[in-house]
Amino acid sequence: MKPFASRYLLLVAITALLGACQTPPPAPPPAAPAPTAGQLWEKNLATGDLAKAETELGTLQQSSPNDPNLDQYQHDLAVAWLQQSQRALQKGDLNAAATALTHGRSLMPKAPALTNGVNSAIANARKAELDRAEAELAAASKPKPKLIDPTAPHSVIELDTSHFKQMRHQLDGVASDMVNFNASVVVQSPRRDDGPWLVTLLTARVKKLDPEFTPDITSKVYSTQPARVLVSPKLGE
Repeated sequence: MKPFASRYLLLVAITALLGACQTPPPAPPPAAPAPTAGQLWEKNLATGDLAKAETELGTLQQSSPNDPNLDQYQHDLAVAWLQQSQRALQKGDLNAAATALTHGRSLMPKAPALTNGVNSAIANARKAELDRAEAELAAASKPKPKLIDPTAPHSVIELDTSHFKQMRHQLDGVASDMVNFNASVVVQSPRRDDGPWLVTLLTARVKKLDPEFTPDITSKVYSTQPARVLVSPKLGE
């Protein structure tokens, strides 16, 4: 009897095991429903993804044109675009500010008062930017002095008459400053004959730079000092 009982118990265990293996797995939980266009709109608005929010708003307007919330959605999105435009304007990004303003204006075409303030701020910022660019261009194109201080009433340049090559270089710089800053020159020399000679050299250089320019050059004799030129630009011109 014992062998028979053992075989019987073994058969029962195997049958139970096979039955357990054949039990179907539990059904998976039902999938979460897909978010609605309204829920996507709210999510995108909250995260600041206004372009996607605008797309979802268009979907809502087509699928549910009678939804009473559409006007509020459109208003809230327009305000969000205007706030983004203001932030971009504060950062100095005029292109981004203008783009955001265009979106906001398209959503609220019948309420121009909402966009007038930002629009005026962008226009003023663009004008200021243009003024800065023009000032920088004017400064870059303004001639640079060679030897003088153009803001001073006059500048004194002592001529190196002992080295003719160096003196010629100095006279080239004086002539350039005369033409560019409409300057007059007084040649001061220790000997009477040096004055007319220096005037001739300087006049030739001025005429080479600008044949139409009329140089204002005079000479004076100062026997106790070395040769030099006194250059006086026309201030404010």
